[in-house]
Amino acid sequence: MLGFVRTDNESLVSCLGDPQRAVAAHHELLRRGKDAVGAIRAGLQHENPAVREGCCRLLDHLVDTGSMSQLITMADDPDARVRIAAFHALACDPDAHVRERAAELAGKFVHTDGRAVTALETAHAQDPSPVVRKKAGWFTPGGTIYQRTIPRAPR
Repeated sequence: MLGFVRTDNESLVSCLGDPQRAVAAHHELLRRGKDAVGAIRAGLQHENPAVREGCCRLLDHLVDTGSMSQLITMADDPDARVRIAAFHALACDPDAHVRERAAELAGKFVHTDGRAVTALETAHAQDPSPVVRKKAGWFTPGGTIYQRTIPRAPR
């Protein structure tokens, strides 16, 4: 099946780190849905950042409340691609409280990564929740938290 030697969920999660097999593994894990969520969550701890990124992308589609705290933890991943995938998964969540938390997490990077600013400006302008729009605005340039956290020049 699928040209894989092993097709258990854990093996497919590991294949997310293989450029030749990642797309097929992603599609199969997505097809398996809730049955694969445990292996996908475990993959967030994988040594290969491509596997961690792929797991965040899968959880974006298979979102469940049990994965939220793990996705939030991924905001501190050393690999930027993993952090971006985690932020995206959190920002797309149907729960406004999760999107608020995603805005706070993105706010940690507004002074070092332009993509965080873009994401927050988009949320500030377009999120359906007024609370998310307000919180995102705090972290955008000119916002109160943005201004308060501007790095000071060394003396």
